Amino acid sequence: MEKKLLIISSDHTGHGHKSITESLCETVKNHNDVKIRVVDGFSLGKQLLVKIGKSYGPITRNSENLWKMLWKLSALKPSIVDNVIETLIRDNFLKLLTEVKPDLILSVHPNFNGSILNILEKENINIPFITLIADLVNIYPLWADRRANYIISPTIEAQNKCIEFGIPDEKIKVSGFPVRSRFFQKNVKRKLYKRGQSLTVLIMSGGEGVGNMKKIAETMLNHFDCTVKIVAGKNEKLKTKLEKSLIDKYADRVEIYGFIQNIQDLMLTSDIAFTRGSPNVMFEAIASNTPLIITGALPGQEEDNPTFAEKFNLGVVCKNPKDITQTINELLDKDGEKLNKIINSQRIFINANAAEDILQFILKASEPYYEERKVKLS
Repeated sequence: MEKKLLIISSDHTGHGHKSITESLCETVKNHNDVKIRVVDGFSLGKQLLVKIGKSYGPITRNSENLWKMLWKLSALKPSIVDNVIETLIRDNFLKLLTEVKPDLILSVHPNFNGSILNILEKENINIPFITLIADLVNIYPLWADRRANYIISPTIEAQNKCIEFGIPDEKIKVSGFPVRSRFFQKNVKRKLYKRGQSLTVLIMSGGEGVGNMKKIAETMLNHFDCTVKIVAGKNEKLKTKLEKSLIDKYADRVEIYGFIQNIQDLMLTSDIAFTRGSPNVMFEAIASNTPLIITGALPGQEEDNPTFAEKFNLGVVCKNPKDITQTINELLDKDGEKLNKIINSQRIFINANAAEDILQFILKASEPYYEERKVKLS
């Protein structure tokens, strides 16, 4: 008898929730007795909720101050967010439960924790509910609902925040951040930097493509022996702008991409990655053992991620494009001593088995309900 896991994710609010979900689905392929159903939580709501989900990209690309205000407002009154989303998703969610009959519900998006728990509680439905936090340090109160059976945290920092929000320590499992397997080096370790080596530099900023990409690229190309690969993400206007301003001048020293599915290939073949402090992008770079230069972070949930990276020597922070030359010189000085220390720190830090660990934990948590269902069906 197979176990049925229902995952509530998101297709439009950045790419992190979707990537986490994919890493778990990938792991399930090794378990013949487990079946996963993935649903975009925003699709369960009415048109209003779908529009809210799709607005994340434009808002974070074009108005960080507006995003900061929205983040703070929703964090002040999480119950209001829960109640509104509960109303919007209630009917479709109950239909989904009837169709899937899950042994466990896993949420990887904060907007659907309290809302789904409200529905389960009011309908007296006894299905284990687990939350998998997709942020590193600054987490919404929406992540921390005491009614959840367990909350899986990628970091001790997020665990501590959950405890501040009143979650008992025994309800929190620290797992590491789940990353898709294709981001890990296969069989061959990344070579350490040697003096005089030409650099391959990757510049990206999450799925939405924001930041001072042009300035970063020009600084690297003008001052260092390097080739530069830029990923503009879903931002087509930015991609066109970068092509017009860089390719004529630097020719084959620069490559510009839009949103791509094989970002792991660029990471695995790059010596340094410039990126925003997006948790998903950061951990994919760490998995591929690519030293990070973090250029900034979204206010709210990403705010302390650059400091997190420096704390564990996973990369360095360089928020001002004027400091790029100095930052790179410091990394390459003394035969790349600082750069090579980052490479070694990343190898020690990453938990390559995080997705499998999470799956094993949630399967164990679902055992009591699963056994009860077997008895009812026998």
